[in-house]
Amino acid sequence: MNAVLLCPGQGAQRVGMGKDLAQRFPAAREVFEAVDQALGVPLSRLAFEGPESELTLTHNAQPAILSHTLAVHAVVRRALHPVAAEGHSLGEYSAYVTADSLTAEDAARLVRRRGELMLEAGQRRPGAMAAVLGLASDAVVEACREAGAGGEVAVAANLNAPDQTVISGDPAAVERAGANCKAAGAKRVMPLKVSGAFHSPLMQPARVGLEAELQRVAFSAPAFPVIANASAAPVRDAATARRLLGEQLTAPVRWVEGMREAVKLAGPGVTFVEMGPGNVLAGLLKRIAPEAASVSLGTADEVQRFLERAA
Repeated sequence: MNAVLLCPGQGAQRVGMGKDLAQRFPAAREVFEAVDQALGVPLSRLAFEGPESELTLTHNAQPAILSHTLAVHAVVRRALHPVAAEGHSLGEYSAYVTADSLTAEDAARLVRRRGELMLEAGQRRPGAMAAVLGLASDAVVEACREAGAGGEVAVAANLNAPDQTVISGDPAAVERAGANCKAAGAKRVMPLKVSGAFHSPLMQPARVGLEAELQRVAFSAPAFPVIANASAAPVRDAATARRLLGEQLTAPVRWVEGMREAVKLAGPGVTFVEMGPGNVLAGLLKRIAPEAASVSLGTADEVQRFLERAA
Protein backbone atom coordinates (compact mmCIF):
# COMPACT_ATOMS: atom_id res chain seq x y z
CA MET A 1 0.00 0.00 0.00
CA ASN A 2 1.30 3.45 -0.94
CA ALA A 3 1.10 5.53 2.24
CA VAL A 4 1.87 8.78 4.00
CA LEU A 5 2.81 7.96 7.60
CA LEU A 6 1.32 10.16 10.34
CA CYS A 7 2.90 10.18 13.81
CA PRO A 8 0.98 11.71 16.77
CA GLY A 9 2.29 14.21 19.28
CA GLN A 10 1.94 14.96 22.96
CA GLY A 11 -1.57 14.81 24.34
CA ALA A 12 -2.36 11.49 22.64
CA GLN A 13 -1.04 9.46 25.57
CA ARG A 14 -3.32 7.32 27.71
CA VAL A 15 -2.74 4.62 30.31
CA GLY A 16 -2.71 1.19 28.66
CA MET A 17 -1.38 2.48 25.36
CA GLY A 18 0.38 -0.24 23.39
CA LYS A 19 -0.09 -3.00 25.99
CA ASP A 20 -2.32 -5.19 23.80
CA LEU A 21 0.01 -4.57 20.86
CA ALA A 22 3.06 -5.77 22.82
CA GLN A 23 1.18 -8.82 24.03
CA ARG A 24 0.10 -9.90 20.53
CA PHE A 25 3.04 -8.93 18.29
CA PRO A 26 6.68 -9.78 19.13
CA ALA A 27 7.96 -6.98 16.85
CA ALA A 28 6.00 -4.43 18.89
CA ARG A 29 7.24 -5.88 22.17
CA GLU A 30 10.83 -5.59 20.95
CA VAL A 31 10.38 -1.86 20.32
CA PHE A 32 9.10 -1.21 23.83
CA GLU A 33 11.95 -3.27 25.29
CA ALA A 34 14.55 -1.42 23.18
CA VAL A 35 13.27 1.98 24.37
CA ASP A 36 13.24 0.82 28.00
CA GLN A 37 16.85 -0.28 27.64
CA ALA A 38 17.91 2.90 25.86
CA LEU A 39 16.41 5.09 28.61
CA GLY A 40 17.36 2.85 31.50
CA VAL A 41 13.83 3.07 32.94
CA PRO A 42 10.74 0.80 32.63
CA LEU A 43 8.85 3.30 30.49
CA SER A 44 6.68 0.58 28.93
CA ARG A 45 5.31 -0.33 32.37
CA LEU A 46 4.34 3.30 32.89
CA ALA A 47 2.60 3.37 29.49
CA PHE A 48 0.83 0.08 30.14
CA GLU A 49 -0.14 0.56 33.80
CA GLY A 50 0.21 4.26 34.71
CA PRO A 51 -0.30 6.12 36.92
CA GLU A 52 -1.71 8.74 34.57
CA SER A 53 -0.17 11.57 36.62
CA GLU A 54 3.31 10.20 35.83
CA LEU A 55 2.58 9.29 32.21
CA THR A 56 1.38 12.81 31.36
CA LEU A 57 4.63 14.43 32.50
CA THR A 58 6.32 15.84 29.41
CA HIS A 59 9.52 13.79 29.66
CA ASN A 60 7.49 10.56 30.04
CA ALA A 61 4.66 11.23 27.59
CA GLN A 62 6.97 12.06 24.70
CA PRO A 63 9.03 8.83 24.61
CA ALA A 64 5.94 6.76 25.48
CA ILE A 65 4.05 8.07 22.45
CA LEU A 66 7.13 7.60 20.28
CA SER A 67 7.40 3.98 21.50
CA HIS A 68 3.77 3.23 20.68
CA THR A 69 4.09 4.77 17.21
CA LEU A 70 7.25 2.83 16.41
CA ALA A 71 5.75 -0.39 17.79
CA VAL A 72 2.86 -0.10 15.33
CA HIS A 73 5.28 0.72 12.53
CA ALA A 74 7.42 -2.34 13.33
CA VAL A 75 4.39 -4.59 12.86
CA VAL A 76 2.91 -3.04 9.70
CA ARG A 77 5.96 -1.70 7.87
CA ARG A 78 6.17 -4.61 5.39
CA ALA A 79 2.61 -3.87 4.27
CA LEU A 80 3.42 -0.24 3.47
CA HIS A 81 5.25 1.63 0.73
CA PRO A 82 5.75 5.10 2.27
CA VAL A 83 5.94 8.10 -0.04
CA ALA A 84 6.31 10.59 2.85
CA ALA A 85 5.92 10.95 6.62
CA GLU A 86 4.89 13.73 8.96
CA GLY A 87 4.69 13.88 12.73
CA HIS A 88 3.04 16.43 14.99
CA SER A 89 5.67 18.10 17.21
CA LEU A 90 7.42 15.20 19.00
CA GLY A 91 5.90 12.95 16.31
CA GLU A 92 8.42 14.41 13.87
CA TYR A 93 11.08 12.32 15.64
CA SER A 94 8.96 9.20 15.10
CA ALA A 95 8.66 10.14 11.43
CA TYR A 96 12.45 10.26 11.03
CA VAL A 97 12.75 6.80 12.60
CA THR A 98 10.21 5.38 10.15
CA ALA A 99 12.33 6.87 7.35
CA ASP A 100 15.50 5.21 8.71
CA SER A 101 17.05 8.62 9.36
CA LEU A 102 17.32 8.08 13.12
CA THR A 103 17.42 4.96 15.31
CA ALA A 104 14.59 4.27 17.73
CA GLU A 105 17.04 4.31 20.64
CA ASP A 106 18.53 7.69 19.70
CA ALA A 107 15.06 9.13 19.10
CA ALA A 108 13.88 7.93 22.51
CA ARG A 109 16.86 9.51 24.25
CA LEU A 110 16.36 12.74 22.29
CA VAL A 111 12.67 13.12 23.07
CA ARG A 112 13.25 12.22 26.71
CA ARG A 113 15.83 15.01 26.94
CA ARG A 114 13.61 17.30 24.87
CA GLY A 115 10.82 16.81 27.40
CA GLU A 116 13.16 17.55 30.30
CA LEU A 117 14.43 20.72 28.62
CA MET A 118 10.89 21.90 27.86
CA LEU A 119 9.87 21.31 31.46
CA GLU A 120 12.90 23.23 32.73
CA ALA A 121 12.18 26.15 30.39
CA GLY A 122 8.59 26.22 31.60
CA GLN A 123 9.71 26.30 35.22
CA ARG A 124 12.15 29.10 34.48
CA ARG A 125 9.54 31.22 32.72
CA PRO A 126 6.02 29.88 33.26
CA GLY A 127 3.84 29.94 30.18
CA ALA A 128 0.35 29.06 29.04
CA MET A 129 -1.39 27.58 26.02
CA ALA A 130 -5.00 27.63 24.83
CA ALA A 131 -6.90 26.07 21.94
CA VAL A 132 -8.92 28.47 19.79
CA LEU A 133 -11.83 26.85 17.96
CA GLY A 134 -13.96 28.27 15.18
CA LEU A 135 -11.72 31.14 14.07
CA ALA A 136 -9.49 31.36 11.00
CA SER A 137 -5.78 31.13 11.76
CA ASP A 138 -5.04 34.56 10.23
CA ALA A 139 -7.43 36.14 12.73
CA VAL A 140 -5.79 34.23 15.58
CA VAL A 141 -2.35 35.46 14.51
CA GLU A 142 -3.63 39.04 14.52
CA ALA A 143 -5.26 38.56 17.94
CA CYS A 144 -1.92 37.36 19.31
CA ARG A 145 -0.04 40.29 17.76
CA GLU A 146 -2.40 42.74 19.43
CA ALA A 147 -2.08 40.94 22.79
CA GLY A 148 1.69 41.32 23.10
CA ALA A 149 2.71 44.11 25.45
CA GLY A 150 5.56 45.04 27.78
CA GLY A 151 7.76 42.19 26.65
CA GLU A 152 4.99 39.60 27.08
CA VAL A 153 4.51 37.20 24.18
CA ALA A 154 1.54 35.46 22.60
CA VAL A 155 1.89 33.51 19.36
CA ALA A 156 -0.02 31.03 17.23
CA ALA A 157 1.85 27.84 18.14
CA ASN A 158 -0.04 24.97 16.48
CA LEU A 159 -1.93 25.65 13.25
CA ASN A 160 -3.79 22.35 13.40
CA ALA A 161 -6.78 22.94 11.11
CA PRO A 162 -8.23 25.89 9.21
CA ASP A 163 -10.42 26.70 12.22
CA GLN A 164 -8.35 25.23 15.08
CA THR A 165 -5.22 26.98 16.36
CA VAL A 166 -3.35 26.68 19.65
CA ILE A 167 -1.89 29.88 21.11
CA SER A 168 1.12 29.97 23.42
CA GLY A 169 3.15 32.44 25.45
CA ASP A 170 3.16 34.39 28.70
CA PRO A 171 -0.01 33.68 30.71
CA ALA A 172 -1.34 37.26 30.74
CA ALA A 173 -0.67 37.71 27.02
CA VAL A 174 -2.33 34.39 26.18
CA GLU A 175 -5.35 35.45 28.22
CA ARG A 176 -5.53 38.74 26.33
CA ALA A 177 -5.12 36.94 23.01
CA GLY A 178 -7.92 34.55 23.95
CA ALA A 179 -10.21 37.46 24.74
CA ASN A 180 -9.30 39.04 21.39
CA CYS A 181 -10.15 35.77 19.64
CA LYS A 182 -13.55 35.61 21.33
CA ALA A 183 -14.22 39.20 20.31
CA ALA A 184 -13.29 38.27 16.74
CA GLY A 185 -15.83 35.45 16.69
CA ALA A 186 -14.09 32.34 18.06
CA LYS A 187 -16.57 29.68 19.19
CA ARG A 188 -14.41 28.56 22.12
CA VAL A 189 -11.08 29.31 23.76
CA MET A 190 -9.95 26.39 25.92
CA PRO A 191 -6.95 26.65 28.30
CA LEU A 192 -4.67 23.61 28.05
CA LYS A 193 -2.91 21.79 30.89
CA VAL A 194 0.74 22.16 29.93
CA SER A 195 4.05 22.68 31.71
CA GLY A 196 5.22 25.52 29.46
CA ALA A 197 4.59 27.72 26.44
CA PHE A 198 5.56 25.19 23.78
CA HIS A 199 6.40 26.28 20.22
CA SER A 200 6.88 29.88 21.35
CA PRO A 201 9.90 32.13 21.99
CA LEU A 202 9.68 31.14 25.68
CA MET A 203 11.20 27.77 24.67
CA GLN A 204 14.48 29.38 23.52
CA PRO A 205 16.51 27.98 26.48
CA ALA A 206 15.21 24.49 25.67
CA ARG A 207 16.07 24.97 22.00
CA VAL A 208 19.69 25.81 22.84
CA GLY A 209 20.02 22.65 24.91
CA LEU A 210 18.26 20.48 22.34
CA GLU A 211 20.38 21.74 19.45
CA ALA A 212 23.48 20.63 21.36
CA GLU A 213 21.95 17.17 21.86
CA LEU A 214 20.99 16.91 18.18
CA GLN A 215 24.59 17.49 17.14
CA ARG A 216 25.69 14.44 19.16
CA VAL A 217 23.32 12.05 17.40
CA ALA A 218 23.87 10.35 14.05
CA PHE A 219 21.32 11.21 11.36
CA SER A 220 21.07 9.70 7.87
CA ALA A 221 19.27 11.08 4.85
CA PRO A 222 15.62 9.98 5.11
CA ALA A 223 14.63 7.08 2.86
CA PHE A 224 11.56 9.12 1.89
CA PRO A 225 10.66 12.78 2.52
CA VAL A 226 9.72 13.85 6.04
CA ILE A 227 7.64 17.02 6.14
CA ALA A 228 8.96 19.34 8.85
CA ASN A 229 6.70 21.20 11.25
CA ALA A 230 8.80 24.37 11.17
CA SER A 231 8.93 24.72 7.36
CA ALA A 232 5.95 22.65 6.14
CA ALA A 233 8.37 21.43 3.45
CA PRO A 234 9.80 17.96 2.72
CA VAL A 235 13.20 17.20 4.25
CA ARG A 236 15.53 14.95 2.30
CA ASP A 237 18.93 15.38 4.03
CA ALA A 238 20.35 14.89 7.52
CA ALA A 239 21.63 18.44 8.09
CA THR A 240 18.23 19.97 7.37
CA ALA A 241 16.55 17.42 9.63
CA ARG A 242 18.79 18.38 12.55
CA ARG A 243 18.37 22.12 11.98
CA LEU A 244 14.59 22.05 11.71
CA LEU A 245 14.13 19.79 14.74
CA GLY A 246 15.96 22.45 16.75
CA GLU A 247 13.95 25.31 15.25
CA GLN A 248 10.74 23.40 15.90
CA LEU A 249 10.78 24.15 19.65
CA THR A 250 10.31 27.90 19.13
CA ALA A 251 8.49 27.80 15.77
CA PRO A 252 4.82 27.13 15.10
CA VAL A 253 3.68 23.66 14.05
CA ARG A 254 2.49 24.43 10.51
CA TRP A 255 0.28 21.36 10.32
CA VAL A 256 -2.28 22.63 7.80
CA GLU A 257 0.41 23.64 5.31
CA GLY A 258 2.31 20.43 5.95
CA MET A 259 -0.72 18.24 5.33
CA ARG A 260 -1.49 20.07 2.10
CA GLU A 261 2.12 19.52 1.01
CA ALA A 262 1.77 15.83 1.89
CA VAL A 263 -1.39 15.53 -0.21
CA LYS A 264 0.47 17.05 -3.16
CA LEU A 265 3.43 14.69 -2.67
CA ALA A 266 1.19 11.67 -2.25
CA GLY A 267 -0.92 12.03 -5.36
CA PRO A 268 -4.05 9.93 -5.98
CA GLY A 269 -4.64 6.54 -4.40
CA VAL A 270 -2.42 7.05 -1.36
CA THR A 271 -3.66 6.28 2.17
CA PHE A 272 -2.63 8.37 5.19
CA VAL A 273 -1.74 5.89 7.96
CA GLU A 274 -1.80 7.25 11.52
CA MET A 275 0.31 5.06 13.83
CA GLY A 276 0.14 5.25 17.62
CA PRO A 277 -2.38 6.31 20.24
CA GLY A 278 -5.67 7.90 19.18
CA ASN A 279 -6.97 9.23 15.89
CA VAL A 280 -6.47 12.99 16.25
CA LEU A 281 -4.35 13.37 13.12
CA ALA A 282 -6.80 11.48 10.92
CA GLY A 283 -9.52 13.79 12.24
CA LEU A 284 -7.49 16.89 11.40
CA LEU A 285 -6.78 15.50 7.92
CA LYS A 286 -10.52 15.23 7.24
CA ARG A 287 -10.86 18.94 7.97
CA ILE A 288 -7.84 19.92 5.87
CA ALA A 289 -8.19 17.54 2.91
CA PRO A 290 -11.53 15.72 3.12
CA GLU A 291 -10.82 13.85 -0.10
CA ALA A 292 -7.81 12.03 1.42
CA ALA A 293 -8.22 8.43 2.62
CA SER A 294 -6.92 7.63 6.10
CA VAL A 295 -6.72 4.86 8.69
CA SER A 296 -5.67 5.01 12.36
CA LEU A 297 -3.69 2.10 13.81
CA GLY A 298 -3.12 2.00 17.55
CA THR A 299 -4.72 -1.07 19.09
CA ALA A 300 -3.84 -4.69 18.41
CA ASP A 301 -7.26 -5.27 16.83
CA GLU A 302 -6.88 -2.28 14.50
CA VAL A 303 -3.44 -3.48 13.43
CA GLN A 304 -4.66 -7.07 12.96
CA ARG A 305 -7.56 -5.99 10.73
CA PHE A 306 -5.23 -3.78 8.70
CA LEU A 307 -2.78 -6.63 8.12
CA GLU A 308 -5.58 -8.99 7.09
CA ARG A 309 -6.90 -6.48 4.55
CA ALA A 310 -3.40 -5.80 3.21
CA ALA A 311 -2.56 -9.51 2.78
